Amino acid sequence: MEEDSLNSSTQSSQQQQQHLLNHNNYHITKTKPTKKLALLPLVFLIYFEVAGGPYGEESAVGAAGPLFAIIGFIIFPFIWSIPEALLTAELATTFPGNGGFVIWANEAFGPFWGSLMGFWKFFCGVINLASYPVLCINYLKLLIPSLSSGLPHFFSIFISTSVLSFLNYSGLAIVGYTAVFLGVISLLPFVLLTLISLPKVDPTRWLSLGQEGVKKDWTLYFNTIFWNLNFWDSASTLAGEIEEPHKTFPKALLSAGFLTCLAYIIPLLAATGAMPLDQKNWAGGYFANVAETIAGKWLKLWMEIGAVLSIIGLFEAQLSSAAYQLLGMADLGFVPKFFGERSKWFNTPWMAILLSTIIALSVSFFTFTEIISIVNFLYSLGMLLEFASFLWLRRKFPSLKRPFKVPLGLQGLIIMCLVPSVLLVYVMAIATRIVYVSSALLTFFGIVLYHFMNSCKSRNWIEFNHVGGDKLDEEDNVL
Repeated sequence: MEEDSLNSSTQSSQQQQQHLLNHNNYHITKTKPTKKLALLPLVFLIYFEVAGGPYGEESAVGAAGPLFAIIGFIIFPFIWSIPEALLTAELATTFPGNGGFVIWANEAFGPFWGSLMGFWKFFCGVINLASYPVLCINYLKLLIPSLSSGLPHFFSIFISTSVLSFLNYSGLAIVGYTAVFLGVISLLPFVLLTLISLPKVDPTRWLSLGQEGVKKDWTLYFNTIFWNLNFWDSASTLAGEIEEPHKTFPKALLSAGFLTCLAYIIPLLAATGAMPLDQKNWAGGYFANVAETIAGKWLKLWMEIGAVLSIIGLFEAQLSSAAYQLLGMADLGFVPKFFGERSKWFNTPWMAILLSTIIALSVSFFTFTEIISIVNFLYSLGMLLEFASFLWLRRKFPSLKRPFKVPLGLQGLIIMCLVPSVLLVYVMAIATRIVYVSSALLTFFGIVLYHFMNSCKSRNWIEFNHVGGDKLDEEDNVL
């Protein structure tokens, strides 16, 4: 009797495994063969999806002073970046298809939550796209003051967004190796800044809590650090385009993690240690002024060129993630099939790229601070669902083959996810009214879209792939 029970359990486990493997095959778009992403370009795509260099971290010093900024960029990776990267490595290698976190939420909780996850993360990604041209103009206006406002400001954003979107259309492999080039060139001025600053560094300046009379802006501080160190899961939407994802993805996440942390903390230590504190000037673009003071106009110019190149890399990586996420959602049947259409020439999801670009342009009128605040709120909602999906999938499918597995039991994983979840709730709690209203409207819009898509599907108004509902049922997990 026990032997029969054991055989039945083994057979059920094998059926569960095969069912999921068969199901996962649907997540990968059936298209002509295309060049897959190798390790090095994937490292730099992840790097640009998360960071792109120290550009943009200046506001943390302006908001809370050097000591808190340094502590934030040292501690935050341990309580946030590492748990998110580990989660991403496990789930992206277990479900290696375009769509990433959408697949995870769908497998864990069903189509409604998979769809809502998709809309949260998609809106988050495309709104985040709008921040990069704005950040770029913050640097360029130091050289061309007319770009700071009015028609020249918005025209420059429109032109830069359109040109960068076309580059993404040319192919993911091209985007990946472009990211390698942009990453190296944009980081070189910070390497030089650090080396030239060394003789001038006074370590006591690192202990400053800020200038007297300058009020601390904790909302800006946490939003800046959070924005500069999140989006580790964005590359999961490209899993179907990666060469041997079960091997490549964990290596790429680890390498990108080291590169990102070093690229933030070393220049920050050099600049705050070598310069007398002028806290009110520590805002977006201030690293260029630091470079001029320490080394001269030549390094300031290189820093500004590097900022533009870095922002190009950030834009390309984020657009790739958003476009391939929408492609994955089309594969899963959450959005109409035509959103998964690929270009005949470059095999890229041209319709998803076009839609992402249009939405990014439509929200470019927000200020940089408003953009990152809305992005952080939507991202927090998605990440809370992502942590819940991760834990539930571990409990729901304990015997599922995981090419990379976080070496912790369920209780350990709960603790690992609890700390960043508290941080997510805090980031949401300090949001402004416009962020709450914008996020509520986008969430409501996402729910309406889910039901509207279901109506279109049931009435055959629009053609869909029929995969999203094909998920493993609870009864398939009798072990």
